[in-house]
Amino acid sequence: MMYAALLTAYRFVDNALHISWRPLNGDQFNLYAAMDWLLERQGHIEKKLAARHLRADGLVLYDLSSSYFEGHCCPLARFGHSRDGKSGKLRVNYALVSASRGCPVAISVYEGNTADTVTLLPQVQRVREQFGIERLVIVGDRGMISHKSIETLQGLQGVDWITALKSAQIRTLLTDGVLQLDLFDERNLVELTHADFPGERLVACRNPALAKLRAQKRQALIEATMEALEKVRTSVRAKRLRKPEDIGVRVGRVVNRYKMAKHIELTLLQDRFEFRIRQDSVAQEAALDGLYILRTALAQSRMDAPEVVRSYKSLSDVERAFRSMKTVDLKVRPIHHRRADRVRSHLFLCMLAYYVEWHMVQAWRELLFADEDQTAKRTRDPVAPAKRSDSTLRKAHTRVLPDSTPVHSFQTLLCELSTIVRNTCRVPATKDGEATFQVITEPSHKQQRALDLLKAITV
Repeated sequence: MMYAALLTAYRFVDNALHISWRPLNGDQFNLYAAMDWLLERQGHIEKKLAARHLRADGLVLYDLSSSYFEGHCCPLARFGHSRDGKSGKLRVNYALVSASRGCPVAISVYEGNTADTVTLLPQVQRVREQFGIERLVIVGDRGMISHKSIETLQGLQGVDWITALKSAQIRTLLTDGVLQLDLFDERNLVELTHADFPGERLVACRNPALAKLRAQKRQALIEATMEALEKVRTSVRAKRLRKPEDIGVRVGRVVNRYKMAKHIELTLLQDRFEFRIRQDSVAQEAALDGLYILRTALAQSRMDAPEVVRSYKSLSDVERAFRSMKTVDLKVRPIHHRRADRVRSHLFLCMLAYYVEWHMVQAWRELLFADEDQTAKRTRDPVAPAKRSDSTLRKAHTRVLPDSTPVHSFQTLLCELSTIVRNTCRVPATKDGEATFQVITEPSHKQQRALDLLKAITV
């Protein structure tokens, strides 16, 4: 993957960004030297990308993820919050700055124990000072744009934000009576203000489908917890578990596995173990099912409430980028580098590869399972579950296109294109010596259509 991605990055930098480079060939090609070459040009490349995709007063999507690390020598590798479900591994954090539709513009790498909120303000300054975007709207999740960060952003002229309230803040609004659930009887979106958020608009949304899904998930986790705890209680009654510390260890494993300790009341005595569901806690959490509240300082004249919700949901495009980089297509892991600069180059290289993939997916939408009707996103209900267009549903159900050829995923279409090869043919020896000529496989109709769509990409 690394050599192919490097060559892709070289061609992209040379053809699209017009940055000169000296070709590396044969014995001169050295992977680490190429990575070092690329890292030296990262700032210039990202400026070019920002100039093409970021706009004044436009959205800047920002999110942070991490990947586990192989080895122990890299100064960036630290123990921190695991986003991969891989415990006991050092990790490295990296953040993406993307345009409004999820097109990546820049990537930054941090030590694995760096908090999300610490990275936000330096990125805002970077967008303003290095990329020259003085007026912007930064969009981040509730863990990224904290209340303290917003206090700092308020002092930056031309910088606005869109984020979400945390559960405790939503519960406070419900307790104070500012937000009443019966407001959602006939609508799913309500705009309000509160003294705790001066100069800001709060956009409250309730999604019944999401509420039902969360209630079912919580009930399943509680039932699994109760079943596991019942086994512990049976062992205690049968005196297979006697010591309180041993009982505590077994109980700790259960509650840590299912994360339902807040809903379970535990009683642990010398020779007895009991538990029960805290119905009041369950009911309190259930009141928030499907409910989320966005906060922004944008004036109504600049962005109405439905557009605020759509803008916040654009963060799913950044999450899709992380998923593609980690698991689906590019597989950023494993990371073995010992030097911090090599890790930065490794991740920057993966970002460039995803940039190429992003444009390919946009061009190939008609051939993929992807929804071609992107304009519908601007008019449909932003709170209700997303619905695919009729043509996309037809592709998903029949798995064929109107021309009766198969619908592809990104990976399967690449596999089909890979059957186009260039053969070098050698004719028998003559008096002038051996002669060779090249023959390229004739592309099929589907392959030719895919290649034509790639030629239409403008970046």
